[in-house]
Amino acid sequence: MTSEISPEASDLRAATLRLARRIRQNRSIASMTDAQFAVLVNVHLHGPHTLTALAERDGVTAPSMNRTVNSLEEAGYVTRVADETDRRKVIIAIAPEGSEVVLETLRRRDGWLQGLLDALDDDDRATLGAAARIILREVHR
Repeated sequence: MTSEISPEASDLRAATLRLARRIRQNRSIASMTDAQFAVLVNVHLHGPHTLTALAERDGVTAPSMNRTVNSLEEAGYVTRVADETDRRKVIIAIAPEGSEVVLETLRRRDGWLQGLLDALDDDDRATLGAAARIILREVHR
């Protein structure tokens, strides 16, 4: 038995996609792709990774991740170092410049959201806060 899609489900999908798009537009490097930024954030938050681990984390192929990492390395945002325990492996680590990009982009994105929240009344801010908690609870379930 299939249930009909409610207008609320469609509205929530449309709203979250538009919000995510607007948030993604606020980045410190306009030419950086979402995929490149995702790699920087992963390495910034979770530490050095092998290329294979990065590819698995993002759900892409190793050759695709290699192209992304190559572009980040050429820009000076990540480095490749030999694994100390297995010299055949290469570890991708974030460079200080890469961490600066992550922190500045997050600052811009949070600032944009803060401006949006500042324009709302207390009730709307409370509603959005409650919605955020519900969404996070459900997607982490």
